[in-house]
Amino acid sequence: MNYGIIIYVIGLILKLEAVLLTIPLITAMIYKEKNVFIFLIVMGILYAIGSILTFKKPKSNVFHLREGFVTAALSWIVLSIGGGLPFYLSGEIPSVIDCLFETVSGFTTTGASILNNVEALSHSMLIWRSFTHWIGGMGVLVFILCLFPMTEGYNINLMKAESPGPNVSRLVPKVRNTAIILYSIYFGLTLLQMTLMLI
Repeated sequence: MNYGIIIYVIGLILKLEAVLLTIPLITAMIYKEKNVFIFLIVMGILYAIGSILTFKKPKSNVFHLREGFVTAALSWIVLSIGGGLPFYLSGEIPSVIDCLFETVSGFTTTGASILNNVEALSHSMLIWRSFTHWIGGMGVLVFILCLFPMTEGYNINLMKAESPGPNVSRLVPKVRNTAIILYSIYFGLTLLQMTLMLI
Protein backbone atom coordinates (compact mmCIF):
# COMPACT_ATOMS: atom_id res chain seq x y z
CA MET A 1 0.00 0.00 0.00
CA ASN A 2 1.38 3.39 -1.03
CA TYR A 3 0.42 5.51 1.99
CA GLY A 4 2.38 8.50 0.73
CA ILE A 5 0.22 9.01 -2.36
CA ILE A 6 -2.99 8.50 -0.33
CA ILE A 7 -1.96 11.20 2.16
CA TYR A 8 -0.92 13.49 -0.69
CA VAL A 9 -4.25 13.16 -2.53
CA ILE A 10 -6.21 13.74 0.71
CA GLY A 11 -4.14 16.91 1.22
CA LEU A 12 -5.00 18.07 -2.30
CA ILE A 13 -8.68 17.43 -1.64
CA LEU A 14 -8.60 19.51 1.56
CA LYS A 15 -6.89 22.37 -0.27
CA LEU A 16 -9.44 22.13 -3.07
CA GLU A 17 -12.32 22.23 -0.58
CA ALA A 18 -10.81 25.35 0.98
CA VAL A 19 -10.73 27.02 -2.45
CA LEU A 20 -14.32 25.94 -3.21
CA LEU A 21 -15.48 27.69 -0.03
CA THR A 22 -14.65 30.96 -1.82
CA ILE A 23 -18.10 30.93 -3.46
CA PRO A 24 -20.11 30.99 -0.20
CA LEU A 25 -17.53 33.42 1.21
CA ILE A 26 -18.19 35.87 -1.64
CA THR A 27 -21.94 35.34 -1.14
CA ALA A 28 -21.57 36.19 2.56
CA MET A 29 -19.64 39.35 1.62
CA ILE A 30 -22.28 40.43 -0.91
CA TYR A 31 -25.10 40.02 1.63
CA LYS A 32 -22.95 41.39 4.51
CA GLU A 33 -23.48 38.30 6.65
CA LYS A 34 -21.60 37.40 9.81
CA ASN A 35 -20.56 34.12 8.16
CA VAL A 36 -17.64 35.83 6.37
CA PHE A 37 -15.31 35.12 9.29
CA ILE A 38 -16.60 31.57 9.68
CA PHE A 39 -15.79 30.75 6.06
CA LEU A 40 -12.36 32.39 6.39
CA ILE A 41 -11.61 30.32 9.51
CA VAL A 42 -12.75 27.04 7.90
CA MET A 43 -10.82 27.84 4.70
CA GLY A 44 -7.70 28.55 6.77
CA ILE A 45 -8.02 25.30 8.74
CA LEU A 46 -8.62 23.14 5.66
CA TYR A 47 -5.86 24.79 3.62
CA ALA A 48 -3.36 24.54 6.50
CA ILE A 49 -4.03 20.82 7.04
CA GLY A 50 -3.94 20.23 3.28
CA SER A 51 -0.62 22.07 3.01
CA ILE A 52 0.88 19.94 5.78
CA LEU A 53 -0.27 16.74 4.04
CA THR A 54 1.08 17.86 0.64
CA PHE A 55 4.30 19.43 1.96
CA LYS A 56 6.31 16.34 1.11
CA LYS A 57 5.69 14.78 -2.28
CA PRO A 58 5.40 10.98 -2.21
CA LYS A 59 8.44 9.00 -3.30
CA SER A 60 6.29 6.83 -5.54
CA ASN A 61 3.29 7.84 -7.66
CA VAL A 62 2.13 4.22 -7.96
CA PHE A 63 -1.63 4.25 -7.45
CA HIS A 64 -3.29 0.85 -7.67
CA LEU A 65 -6.97 0.08 -7.25
CA ARG A 66 -6.66 -0.57 -3.50
CA GLU A 67 -5.10 2.89 -3.01
CA GLY A 68 -7.98 4.26 -5.09
CA PHE A 69 -10.62 2.70 -2.84
CA VAL A 70 -8.89 3.84 0.37
CA THR A 71 -8.48 7.37 -1.01
CA ALA A 72 -12.12 7.51 -2.16
CA ALA A 73 -13.40 6.37 1.25
CA LEU A 74 -11.14 8.73 3.22
CA SER A 75 -11.86 11.65 0.91
CA TRP A 76 -15.61 11.38 1.53
CA ILE A 77 -15.04 11.36 5.30
CA VAL A 78 -12.61 14.29 5.22
CA LEU A 79 -14.76 16.30 2.78
CA SER A 80 -17.86 15.78 4.87
CA ILE A 81 -16.21 16.86 8.11
CA GLY A 82 -14.69 19.93 6.44
CA GLY A 83 -17.92 20.76 4.63
CA GLY A 84 -19.96 20.48 7.81
CA LEU A 85 -17.79 22.92 9.77
CA PRO A 86 -19.40 26.11 8.35
CA PHE A 87 -22.88 24.87 9.28
CA TYR A 88 -21.78 24.01 12.82
CA LEU A 89 -19.62 27.07 13.53
CA SER A 90 -22.31 29.43 12.26
CA GLY A 91 -24.86 27.81 14.59
CA GLU A 92 -27.37 27.54 11.74
CA ILE A 93 -27.36 23.76 12.21
CA PRO A 94 -26.46 23.30 15.90
CA SER A 95 -26.02 19.51 15.93
CA VAL A 96 -22.72 18.00 14.74
CA ILE A 97 -24.53 14.90 13.45
CA ASP A 98 -27.03 17.02 11.55
CA CYS A 99 -24.21 19.08 10.00
CA LEU A 100 -22.49 15.89 8.84
CA PHE A 101 -25.77 14.47 7.54
CA GLU A 102 -26.51 17.62 5.54
CA THR A 103 -23.01 17.71 4.07
CA VAL A 104 -22.87 13.99 3.26
CA SER A 105 -26.28 14.36 1.64
CA GLY A 106 -24.83 17.12 -0.53
CA PHE A 107 -21.59 15.47 -1.57
CA THR A 108 -23.36 12.19 -2.33
CA THR A 109 -26.21 14.07 -4.09
CA THR A 110 -28.91 12.11 -2.27
CA GLY A 111 -30.93 15.28 -1.64
CA ALA A 112 -32.06 14.24 1.84
CA SER A 113 -32.21 16.97 4.48
CA ILE A 114 -32.73 17.30 8.22
CA LEU A 115 -33.96 20.88 7.73
CA ASN A 116 -37.68 21.56 7.94
CA ASN A 117 -37.22 24.87 6.13
CA VAL A 118 -34.14 24.94 3.91
CA GLU A 119 -34.81 28.56 2.85
CA ALA A 120 -34.40 29.66 6.49
CA LEU A 121 -30.61 29.30 6.09
CA SER A 122 -28.59 32.44 5.39
CA HIS A 123 -27.71 33.14 1.76
CA SER A 124 -24.12 31.95 2.16
CA MET A 125 -25.07 28.70 3.92
CA LEU A 126 -27.80 28.08 1.37
CA ILE A 127 -25.34 28.50 -1.51
CA TRP A 128 -22.81 26.23 0.26
CA ARG A 129 -25.47 23.56 0.81
CA SER A 130 -26.47 23.75 -2.87
CA PHE A 131 -22.85 23.84 -3.98
CA THR A 132 -22.09 20.59 -2.14
CA HIS A 133 -24.71 18.92 -4.36
CA TRP A 134 -23.10 20.41 -7.47
CA ILE A 135 -19.61 19.28 -6.36
CA GLY A 136 -20.87 15.77 -5.64
CA GLY A 137 -22.61 15.58 -9.02
CA MET A 138 -19.38 14.73 -10.83
CA GLY A 139 -17.22 13.68 -7.93
CA VAL A 140 -14.36 15.46 -6.27
CA LEU A 141 -11.77 12.85 -7.20
CA VAL A 142 -12.60 13.29 -10.88
CA PHE A 143 -12.10 17.04 -10.40
CA ILE A 144 -8.72 16.34 -8.79
CA LEU A 145 -7.74 14.43 -11.95
CA CYS A 146 -8.46 17.54 -14.04
CA LEU A 147 -6.30 19.82 -11.91
CA PHE A 148 -3.47 17.66 -10.66
CA PRO A 149 -2.08 15.11 -13.12
CA MET A 150 -0.79 11.91 -11.58
CA THR A 151 1.31 9.23 -13.19
CA GLU A 152 -0.45 8.15 -16.38
CA GLY A 153 -1.78 4.65 -16.18
CA TYR A 154 -2.63 5.01 -12.49
CA ASN A 155 -5.26 7.76 -12.86
CA ILE A 156 -7.86 5.23 -13.99
CA ASN A 157 -7.69 3.53 -10.57
CA LEU A 158 -8.74 6.75 -8.86
CA MET A 159 -11.60 7.20 -11.32
CA LYS A 160 -12.72 3.57 -10.91
CA ALA A 161 -12.82 3.95 -7.13
CA GLU A 162 -15.28 6.84 -7.25
CA SER A 163 -17.39 5.98 -10.28
CA PRO A 164 -20.47 3.76 -9.93
CA GLY A 165 -20.85 0.47 -11.77
CA PRO A 166 -18.47 -2.37 -12.52
CA ASN A 167 -16.87 -0.86 -15.64
CA VAL A 168 -15.23 2.55 -16.07
CA SER A 169 -13.93 3.48 -19.50
CA ARG A 170 -12.06 6.42 -20.94
CA LEU A 171 -13.42 8.74 -23.61
CA VAL A 172 -9.87 9.47 -24.80
CA PRO A 173 -6.56 7.69 -24.16
CA LYS A 174 -5.53 9.89 -21.19
CA VAL A 175 -7.72 9.73 -18.08
CA ARG A 176 -7.00 13.37 -17.25
CA ASN A 177 -8.34 14.44 -20.65
CA THR A 178 -11.44 12.29 -20.06
CA ALA A 179 -12.01 14.08 -16.73
CA ILE A 180 -11.58 17.48 -18.43
CA ILE A 181 -14.10 16.57 -21.15
CA LEU A 182 -16.63 15.36 -18.56
CA TYR A 183 -16.25 18.52 -16.47
CA SER A 184 -16.52 20.72 -19.57
CA ILE A 185 -19.88 19.10 -20.35
CA TYR A 186 -20.90 19.50 -16.68
CA PHE A 187 -19.97 23.21 -16.63
CA GLY A 188 -21.75 23.73 -19.95
CA LEU A 189 -24.96 22.10 -18.73
CA THR A 190 -24.79 24.11 -15.49
CA LEU A 191 -24.47 27.40 -17.37
CA LEU A 192 -27.27 26.41 -19.76
CA GLN A 193 -29.61 25.57 -16.87
CA MET A 194 -28.72 28.80 -15.04
CA THR A 195 -29.48 30.78 -18.20
CA LEU A 196 -32.82 29.01 -18.68
CA MET A 197 -33.78 29.62 -15.05
CA LEU A 198 -32.92 33.33 -15.38
CA ILE A 199 -35.04 33.55 -18.52
